[in-house]
Amino acid sequence: MQDDLQRGTVFYDLNRKDPAKLMVFSGEIRDGRGNILHKRLFVTQTTLDGSITIRQPTIFLDLSIAPKVTSAPEDSGMPGREQVESALYKEALVPMLEQEQNQREKDVKTILGHMEISLNTIIDRIQLQFAELQTQKESGSREPGLDGRIKMLEDRLDELNNRLEQRKANLLKEQQCTVSNIQHIGSAWVLPHPERETPAGKKMVSDPEIEKIAVKAVTEYEEARGWKVESVEDENRGFDLISRKPHPEDPKTAIEVRFIEVKGRSHIGEIALTTNEFKTAERLKKDFWLYVVFNCANDPEIHIIQDPARLGWKPVVRVEHYHVGANEILQSESRNG
Repeated sequence: MQDDLQRGTVFYDLNRKDPAKLMVFSGEIRDGRGNILHKRLFVTQTTLDGSITIRQPTIFLDLSIAPKVTSAPEDSGMPGREQVESALYKEALVPMLEQEQNQREKDVKTILGHMEISLNTIIDRIQLQFAELQTQKESGSREPGLDGRIKMLEDRLDELNNRLEQRKANLLKEQQCTVSNIQHIGSAWVLPHPERETPAGKKMVSDPEIEKIAVKAVTEYEEARGWKVESVEDENRGFDLISRKPHPEDPKTAIEVRFIEVKGRSHIGEIALTTNEFKTAERLKKDFWLYVVFNCANDPEIHIIQDPARLGWKPVVRVEHYHVGANEILQSESRNG
C-alpha cells in the first residue's frame, strides 16, 4: 500500500478556513552505540501560502474523510518535500534531540558516578590484598602457591581496570545522540468542510477569538481555586486543559486532576463536540469536565459539567460532530464545580 500512502487522501475539517497539505514522517534519536532512544511520528502542515508548521499526529482524530471523488488543490507552487523535511528537522527534531541530550548527560553522570564508586571499591580491596602478598614475598616468605596468588590478583586488577575504562567509553558513546532515519510515511490534504457555511454547520464552527476568551476565563477560574493549569490545546488530545490540585504539603504532587474541554460562545447557544472530544469524554467519564463559557463577547459565564457524555448529545453524521442545546448545559451544570 506504499504507493497509496505516498499519494495520500483528502480530509475535511469543519473549523478550517483554508486548505493545507499534511505530511506524516517518522524520525529517530539514536545514541553513539546505535541504540534507538526515541522513535516518533510527526506531522507537517503546509498551507497554500507556503508556511510550514508542525502538528501532532492526533490532528487526524478531528478530521473527517472526504469522498473518494474529492479533488485536491494544485501544490506545484508549494514547498517541496526537502523544504518540509528541513523545517521538521529544525522545529521538531532538533528540540527533541537537545532534550534527550540533556537527559542523557544527567543519566550518564549519575551512572558513571555509581559505577566508579563500585568498581574502585573492589579495585582498592584487591590492591590491598596484592600489597600484602607482595610484602610477604619481599620478606622472604616461601609459602606454597604465593606466586600464583599474586598472579591471579594481578590479572584481576587488569580485568577490573579494563572493565572500568571500557564502561566509561561506552557511557560516553551512549551520551552522544543524533537524529536518524527520517522517513516520509504518507501525505494528505485537509480542506474546509463543505457544510461549514450551511446554517447547521455555522453553529458548530468555533470562533478562535471567542475560544481564546473562554480558555482564559477557565484558566483564571481554576487558578483562583489554587489549581495548576496546563494547556494542551495544540495536541488534539480531545480536551484543552489539564487542571491539577496540588497536595498541600507537596506542590509537585497532584491529589485531583481534571481533563477539561472548553467551549466558548459569544452569547448562549448550542454546543458541539468533535468525534475525538466526544469519544474522549466517553472514555474518561467522570475525569472529563466540560466548561462551557457563555456570553464571551460581554461578561463570560462559566458552566461546569462533569462527565458530559451522559447528556443527550445528537450526532451530526455529515460533519462527524455531536451537538447539544444550551438548555441541557444549563440544566445539567455540575454543582460541585
